[in-house]
Amino acid sequence: MFIRWINKAKKQITFLSGASLILALIIHYFGPYELRQAILVFATVLAGIPIFIKAYQAVRMRVFSIELLVTIAVIGALFIGEFVESAVVTFLFLFGDYLETRTLEKTRRSLKDLVDMAPQEATVIRNGETETIPVENVVAGDRIIIRSGGKVPVDGKVVSGQAFLNEAAVTGESVPVSKRNDDQVFSGTIVDNGYIEMIAERVGDDTTFAKIIELVEEAQESKSKTQKFLDRFANIYTPAVVVLSILVYLITRDLHIAITFLVVACPGALVIGAPVSSVAGIGNGARNGVLVKGGEMMDNLSKVDTLVFDKTGTLTKGKPEVTDIKTFGNYDEVTLLQLVAEAETISEHHLGQTIVKEAQARNLELTREPESSEVIKGGGIKATVGDYGLAIGNRKLMNAEGIHIPEEVAIYQINQEKAGNTAIFVSIDGAIAGIFSIADQIREDAKAALAEMRRNGVKKIIMLTGDNKHAAELVSNELGIDVFYAELLPEDKVKYVKKLKESGHVVAMAGDGINDAPAIATADIGLAMGEGGTDISMETADVVLMADKLSQYSHAYSLSKATIRNMKQNTFLAVGVVFLLLIGVLAGVINLASGMFIHEASVLAVILNAMRLIRFNKKNQEVKESLKAKLV
Repeated sequence: MFIRWINKAKKQITFLSGASLILALIIHYFGPYELRQAILVFATVLAGIPIFIKAYQAVRMRVFSIELLVTIAVIGALFIGEFVESAVVTFLFLFGDYLETRTLEKTRRSLKDLVDMAPQEATVIRNGETETIPVENVVAGDRIIIRSGGKVPVDGKVVSGQAFLNEAAVTGESVPVSKRNDDQVFSGTIVDNGYIEMIAERVGDDTTFAKIIELVEEAQESKSKTQKFLDRFANIYTPAVVVLSILVYLITRDLHIAITFLVVACPGALVIGAPVSSVAGIGNGARNGVLVKGGEMMDNLSKVDTLVFDKTGTLTKGKPEVTDIKTFGNYDEVTLLQLVAEAETISEHHLGQTIVKEAQARNLELTREPESSEVIKGGGIKATVGDYGLAIGNRKLMNAEGIHIPEEVAIYQINQEKAGNTAIFVSIDGAIAGIFSIADQIREDAKAALAEMRRNGVKKIIMLTGDNKHAAELVSNELGIDVFYAELLPEDKVKYVKKLKESGHVVAMAGDGINDAPAIATADIGLAMGEGGTDISMETADVVLMADKLSQYSHAYSLSKATIRNMKQNTFLAVGVVFLLLIGVLAGVINLASGMFIHEASVLAVILNAMRLIRFNKKNQEVKESLKAKLV
């Protein structure tokens, strides 16, 4: 109970101790010497209590802590009658701890801001009546109303109305996005203007927003390799300082120098420098719609020299459209579209869903469900709809099913692919019935993002796709990609990634997080793209982009390099300050109070240096790089 009260009152103890020091200074000039000494002892004991408690707890756990070193030093100062230094040291240590806590809170503000954005209430329609309930009481299937200025409480689909939503909390993009019927909306986003009704699909901890908060919390607790090394080093370094202090005393026979040596050698800045950089970097990413899953992932991302991309949904927009339907045999276009769309209702593949959307856009009624169906990995699907047996997919699927492809069909397929389309074969009852041509557009920011990543150190960019070689070649030439491989199965992508890693490359694989999940998991850094983030992308990838923009990947890559650079700066600063302080102590120019002051200043310096990452912005970085290039 007493320990808990002391921890809560630490701020008040710090400022009371500081006031006591000021009083002692005044009495030094105007009052009796004995009263000044008594006040200094009081200030030492008062500020020392929280430090002594932590030191005692560390001893019980058989750990050499910084508090233990300070406690030894303070007791030694009291023993030799250096009450001014004992009081100043305890006050500075507590005051430094207070400032560290305040500044560290700022580095974690991005997470706090995210938590504060979480919706608290929802307006639902139940039994024909409208009621406002706590968001935790919303269940899947509830119909929810959101008006202008309101927050979307859960994930779901718009069923009525139209509105512009600010999705910054999820994607990092502040430009409002138009939402209407059948569009997905995510918890934590805000209706900027308009009115929508939605059906709740994911509630509670299953919402995208809840998962983002969980991921950022876990990431900020995760340690980088540098942090792990520094933790191990501190466990050896701290007891070594005690031994060295004893040696200093044995050599100099000066207890004051030995105690000062003990204080200034505390590894405070060294221990805190890497974690605060990592937290600030991860926080910056979260605010910009980039989820980096921990310090180690940040470290690995900064070392990437080879980028591997999937094409569809990654380098392209992932919003393909049916550009042509060619029929062969006795089937007309509408009949074929309806049959294929009914079969594709069982598929989660984006090309299959494109065909379904095309049928819905033409107001075709998809009433029949496939009686039997099978998804062929890397090929397509087989299904029975009514009396028809369908095989829908690429040439590999047709060959595997033993379906003959007439010459005119093959010529049409090649011409469509050369024009940048993906050709989807449709066979009915063992004979080719048609080809669906589907095209996707390259992302507007793809070229600039890839160019920036090359400037930041990426040596090789490769594209692996299951699409045809003609469409792949068009995208590759447009974006200046070094090498591309087409018509690959998911396992083929894994083989290529493994081969790159075995040849010494540090590989990042970017995909949509669904069919690319095996390759994403195999790479040194797996990156998933998907608006709002899919379950599998969040689970498999090391980095998740929430806004479907390659410029976010570019930002993540630049941020990782800045974060690791910041960690190194903090480490060198901490080591340099300790080295200079120790020389100053042995030379007799640093005393206990000034040593503690400089020590605490170095701790604050590494924190403030890390806080620069909170404001890190790749656009500013681009300006600096262009100016640097001009100067050179």
